[in-house]
Amino acid sequence: MSSPLLPRHPEKVHRPDRPSPPKPAWIRVRAPVSTQAVDVARLMRENRLHTVCEEAACPNVGECWGRHHAAFLILGDICTRACAFCNVRTGRPGAVDADEPERLAASVVAMGLRHVVVTSVDRDDLPDGGAGHFVACIERIRAASPDCTIEVLTPDFRDKGDAVERVAAAGPDVFNHNLETVPRLYPSIRPGARYFISLRLLQRAVEASPGIVTKSGLMVGLGETREEVLQVMDDLRAAGVAALTIGQYLQPTPKHAPIERYVTPEEFDDYAAQARAKGFAMVASTPLTRSSHHADRDFEVLRALRGQAAS
Repeated sequence: MSSPLLPRHPEKVHRPDRPSPPKPAWIRVRAPVSTQAVDVARLMRENRLHTVCEEAACPNVGECWGRHHAAFLILGDICTRACAFCNVRTGRPGAVDADEPERLAASVVAMGLRHVVVTSVDRDDLPDGGAGHFVACIERIRAASPDCTIEVLTPDFRDKGDAVERVAAAGPDVFNHNLETVPRLYPSIRPGARYFISLRLLQRAVEASPGIVTKSGLMVGLGETREEVLQVMDDLRAAGVAALTIGQYLQPTPKHAPIERYVTPEEFDDYAAQARAKGFAMVASTPLTRSSHHADRDFEVLRALRGQAAS
């Protein structure tokens, strides 16, 4: 974990403060104070693992850790990119930890997980973007806990050859990659990525493994319009994406991109209705929805729907 004596975001120190409006009444979260949350935190430290729950300052960490659910962050806690929305540190990552897949699998067993989410920082410094490490993690979890379903939340593997196909071929149950925002806002919010590369990545995962479930997520409140969000939904459906999450962007620090506005619960309900009408099999759309929040329950919904379709 990062040292408390160092700036959390050294690359953002010289950016001007861009304050967001006060939080409305419907944004409420619980601190991670339960016994279960303490157990999860201790297990992460003992096994020298990171979670996106902590590194990205997820507002649902108390609830998820209280249910012994965590999204594991592999390949270190330093990202090679500096997205304006993200709370993960930017810098030069260290060497890949070859023993991490084994420790990750052991933690899945120790927590008794039935569904695990594995994500990573961007590793543009690696020839394969970290794809081989994802594959190793999937293989070790499968060997240690055969009944556990696996969801990967990958970076875009930009310019990394067949990285997408390698991860998809390893057989995760869910292949998740977040578009994050609408294409117009990519230059300011996600400058290291390209909208259509991310969209094509999801399509490539389906092509590489036709039975795989693909999933993506959006943040709202960054200045996008309703029409732009609906167009992204159409783009995702055209790419074969089955599951969609939509949540309110929350500014990690004043140095990050500001919140343009808080989207109301009624608007989230409308987005959910529109997404279902467009054919998404699973939709989660609330102010506190995050890509990995309730991922285990969301997968059960998808599995039940697939079982009904096959019967």
